[in-house]
Amino acid sequence: MARILLGVSGGIAAYKALEFVRLATAAGHAVRVIQTSTSERFVGQASFAALTGAPVLTSEFERDPARGAFPDQTPPVHDPLSHLQLVAGADVLLVAPASANTLAKLAHGLADNLLTSAALAATCPMVVAPAMNNHMYEHPATRANVELLAARGVTVIEPGTGSLASKGEWGIGRLADPARLLAVCEALAGSGAAAGAWSGLRVLVTAGGTREPIDAVRFIGNRSSGRMGFALAEAAHARGAEVTVIAANVSLRRVAGVDYRDVQTAAELQRGCQEAFSDCDVLLMAAAVADFRPVRAASEKIKKAGRDRLELDLEATPDVLSGLAARRRPDQTLVGFAAEHGTEAVRYGREKLQAKGLDVVVVNDISRSDIGFDVPANEVTIVTAGGDEHVALRSKEQVAAAVLDVVETLRAPMRAGV
Repeated sequence: MARILLGVSGGIAAYKALEFVRLATAAGHAVRVIQTSTSERFVGQASFAALTGAPVLTSEFERDPARGAFPDQTPPVHDPLSHLQLVAGADVLLVAPASANTLAKLAHGLADNLLTSAALAATCPMVVAPAMNNHMYEHPATRANVELLAARGVTVIEPGTGSLASKGEWGIGRLADPARLLAVCEALAGSGAAAGAWSGLRVLVTAGGTREPIDAVRFIGNRSSGRMGFALAEAAHARGAEVTVIAANVSLRRVAGVDYRDVQTAAELQRGCQEAFSDCDVLLMAAAVADFRPVRAASEKIKKAGRDRLELDLEATPDVLSGLAARRRPDQTLVGFAAEHGTEAVRYGREKLQAKGLDVVVVNDISRSDIGFDVPANEVTIVTAGGDEHVALRSKEQVAAAVLDVVETLRAPMRAGV
């Protein structure tokens, strides 16, 4: 389990930090909290203290009754400097919400409160989750600060888009879901304990759904949003991997440090994979690739006038994953995804594992409306030659972490030279 140091800065989204602490402690992690004085106007110390079972600090001049220890640690015999001791014991430092003011301080190395002083002294992975009004977030100064932090190796969890705190306001600036924050922290804390597992690995991810043109405006497509593929890419990047994403028609926000290559059709996705596959160590094939495409696409829009029906002549698209598996190296790990329907879904996944020569198949049952395509959660069964692992309903970020854990286990003998 990890030790997570949570920094809470001022903003209405501070109440979501309580949910993060609840999730983290329920998962068995030890959490300490530092609040800025402004954040106390939104959430009091007592709430965080009750959830963590540890004192909450706001000033570098106040004494820490726990002497810098996390709930799972024995306090030292002396009173250490709190901003040094807290980060010394942390596996990851998360600032959530990170206000525009705190982002600016972190980017420019200011240390005028306990949180920013601790951040400046931290040698553990650091994560910032911005939350603010959309105009503030989109201001060039804030964007520059975010980019500067990302360039220094700080993991930035971009905010979501939706209703904001001010009445009638809508836009980007909503704090990321607490479950997503936890998944990223867990991934980073894990990378600290097993840096050799992902550092230096080259990971190729496919995401989204291909579109096969019928004419100049219409296409055959599917409902894949790319959420699962992007979650895998972000999790692999957080663990230290060099990540390339072949993104088929994905409009989600992107993470600094990941190489995104946009495609539209199955043929374009195939070319992109063929170009990148030989250089990768791990392939995560999460894209929903069309099985069929029109034999001929009209160069102009097909007119409806005078037509009672339209017949399409379809042909099968190449099996991209099978083609890659046929030329794999022994040291590559291949993960496929199977969107299956009904009670036989896992059996189909096992058949796919063997038929395509894969190491892992992640099966999800698309007969359910609450998981799978274009929703934030998923429930899957991870199939390997050694057996099946069921992952109960949770965020796609947490599912991504579970998939990468399985990959890490499979690759362990390679790291050991077996």
